[in-house]
Amino acid sequence: MAKSLAEIQRQIQQLEKQAQEIKSREVTGVVARIKEAIEFYGLTAEDLFGGRSRKSARKSQGADKAAAKIGMRRKAAGKKIPVKYRDDAGNTWTGRGLKPRWLTAALGAGKKLEDFQV
Repeated sequence: MAKSLAEIQRQIQQLEKQAQEIKSREVTGVVARIKEAIEFYGLTAEDLFGGRSRKSARKSQGADKAAAKIGMRRKAAGKKIPVKYRDDAGNTWTGRGLKPRWLTAALGAGKKLEDFQV
């Protein structure tokens, strides 16, 4: 006997729900294994993702020039902010704005913010 369209659509919905549940369970394990490997091998965001791609670097050149002009005005208007955090690779952060990727990756790998204080 042939199934009706409604029955097939119901089955599809059930299967999609099951697939989503399985995916949710598997993601937890995958994330844990990735974090463990990052910590074990001491990987950084640069190791994992590299620098900006050439294409994105070219796209942002115009925006970088405009931002540089604005930045020069801001620097002249205010005083230099001291660095509060530094890693072994020489990356720095003043503690203002969003945390940089290198710091976020290190914190995700189990390090503490205090480990990077200058």
